Amino acid sequence: MRYEIIGKTVPVVEVTLNRGESMYSQRGGMSWQTEGVNMTTNARGGVMKSLGRMLTGESIFMNTYTAGVDGAKVAFATTVPGDIVPINVGENNGFTIQKNAFLCAEPGVDIQIAFTKRFTAGLFGGEGFILQKATGNGMLFLEVDGDPVERVLAPGEVLKVDTGNVVGFESTVSYEIETIKGLGNIFLGGEGLFLTKLVGPGRVIIQSQNFGDFAGRILGLMPKK
Repeated sequence: MRYEIIGKTVPVVEVTLNRGESMYSQRGGMSWQTEGVNMTTNARGGVMKSLGRMLTGESIFMNTYTAGVDGAKVAFATTVPGDIVPINVGENNGFTIQKNAFLCAEPGVDIQIAFTKRFTAGLFGGEGFILQKATGNGMLFLEVDGDPVERVLAPGEVLKVDTGNVVGFESTVSYEIETIKGLGNIFLGGEGLFLTKLVGPGRVIIQSQNFGDFAGRILGLMPKK
């Protein structure tokens, strides 16, 4: 498998497959494909993993694109302006991602729900109680709102991030929610009540834009009847 990330505003990852190789994505994730690519739709991973995807707000079903000839191409685009980040899951010993970050992956990558260790992280985190854990071997492609920013945290190093700006992190990074201190900060700061606290060691990917917040601001500017 070879890949090329094309474009800057709404990028696409175009994957070149040899015969028998495949990629899978959410339903509706494919942008184009050449002749010789066969698509199958199924509840990848069985009933329990399918129900887990439903809990994260994703489709129960996945589309798998398999090359019937050498050199077949299939492309997957982001849903909003942003970027695409490739992750080699095997080299990273697993990667935890927020629920909207998954774009596509090789079949050797297994994605399932990952409950946070602390209940408060899921209860107040803003991205829901459930994250997604990618394990196995192969390439995983993440879609990022705006621009991606990567940080490699040293052991014990802390990075506090608005929850909607967290894209993903290595399995060595711990994740919890911290309450903003001070009533004035809570009511006047405009940052919400909670922040995501990421503790190293490990690699962290954050995004410069949270499309949910952006859409909310646009909606707030719409004329009201």
